[in-house]
Amino acid sequence: MNDPQKSDLSIRAMKSANKPEGSGAESMERRGGTKGNTEETHTRRAQDRASVTTGLDRVRARAKERKEEKFTTLLHHVDTDLLRRAYFQLKRKAAPGVDRVTWQAYGEQLEANLADLHERVHRGAYRAPPSRRVYIEKEDGRKRPLGISSLEDKLLQRTVIEVLNAIYEVDFLGFSYGFRPGRSQHDALDALAYAITTRKVNFILDLDVERFFDKINHGWLIEFLKHRIADRRVLRLIGKWLKAGVMEDAVLVATEEGTPQGGSASPFLANAYLHYCFDLWADRWRRREASGQVTIVRFADDIVCGFEHEADAKRFLEQLRERMGKFSLSLHPEKTRLIEFGRFAAEHRAARGENKPETFNFLGFTHIAGKSRAGRFQLKRKTRRDRLRRKVDAVRHELKRRMHDPIVQQGQYLGQVVRGFIQYHGVPGNFRRVSAFRNEVVKLWKHVLTRRSQKDKTTWERMVILAGHWLPPARILHPWPDARFLVKHPRWEPSALIRPARIYAGGAG
Repeated sequence: MNDPQKSDLSIRAMKSANKPEGSGAESMERRGGTKGNTEETHTRRAQDRASVTTGLDRVRARAKERKEEKFTTLLHHVDTDLLRRAYFQLKRKAAPGVDRVTWQAYGEQLEANLADLHERVHRGAYRAPPSRRVYIEKEDGRKRPLGISSLEDKLLQRTVIEVLNAIYEVDFLGFSYGFRPGRSQHDALDALAYAITTRKVNFILDLDVERFFDKINHGWLIEFLKHRIADRRVLRLIGKWLKAGVMEDAVLVATEEGTPQGGSASPFLANAYLHYCFDLWADRWRRREASGQVTIVRFADDIVCGFEHEADAKRFLEQLRERMGKFSLSLHPEKTRLIEFGRFAAEHRAARGENKPETFNFLGFTHIAGKSRAGRFQLKRKTRRDRLRRKVDAVRHELKRRMHDPIVQQGQYLGQVVRGFIQYHGVPGNFRRVSAFRNEVVKLWKHVLTRRSQKDKTTWERMVILAGHWLPPARILHPWPDARFLVKHPRWEPSALIRPARIYAGGAG
């Protein structure tokens, strides 16, 4: 196996964009609030509220100072304090793995169990058990395989990844948002919206990496990690997780490629893989080869690129296909699309006698090139119709199961569902979809109540009272993307609207 191109792997720091008069938004962004992550690492408390000190601050500082240094001793940071904290961060009601050990059962003798796990890990006697395979339905009707790790595997993976994050949060680029401390899906959505509305974005390249988590090449992944990790014990642990296999219908299935979705280590390993095979390459490409502005936003394997020139977009896509092929990946031929989109797309298409600009989906929202009431360009984001339909169907199915539960329990359940939907989908311009979901929930609830008994006479007047008591009202919770984005990334430009703005950060990823 050949080493990745050195020129790709040597790029560690974000630089100015390829055009001095207007840098790409993502290129100006600070890397994920490293300082804040450092403070969070040693100030978060376990249940006994004792301060947890891990020594990761020194690792983070050294990684920041020496971009090319390989860390030879990392496993000693995996101590019982970090393991204990990882235990209390796990979900209490999470499904057990193949060992059927629950969070509550493991905690009955927590200190003894953690000491035993710590001893086995540092002695090299730890054996990674296979994951338990389950399937969830995707929006296209297919089944997505998930691997449920054993409880010890979960907390050990979480602990090791926390150590590795101290290094890689310094290395990961600004336009990478998925599964990183201090970064959320709405941060990625804000970055994309800000770039489309303020930068020279005339074309959108919507990329879909086909079966990414299933196609990650183990050999390349280990080679990538070796650029920063020289502790053989840590690399051996990661190798064990990759080769542990999955248990399906009492049959052990070997895993020669891919990372099981559902494991604590899988998101980090996926980010590391794409960092080397996509992020560094794409960052270099837009600075050295693009003739216009290029902006990139990546959330795990969900990637959207904005281009000023169509020719740049086509060349980028052609070279990216070749690049991905080198690392056992491929772009989905049907889901990968290049569309005309942006502030002037509707005007240009109308002049050519063409229809309105196409839409694209990103992180559960359909992005539409629309207009405000004043007639100006406005990026509109609406909940995807298929996602809305699937959520309504899921509520319908669950209400049937809870048909004879007391109204109080039904109301508590539906309140949680509606509240969660509003918290994610309550973005400006999406009120109708949020309100439509709440209305559908009320209709489903009334249907279930009236079917509990032939004598039931639940009226709409009563449903209004029940819904008003148990369900939160439809509302917009999130600010406009530019407002939140500029608060998190203040800049010197006048458009920042923050005075004085002392930190030059900017940047939609």
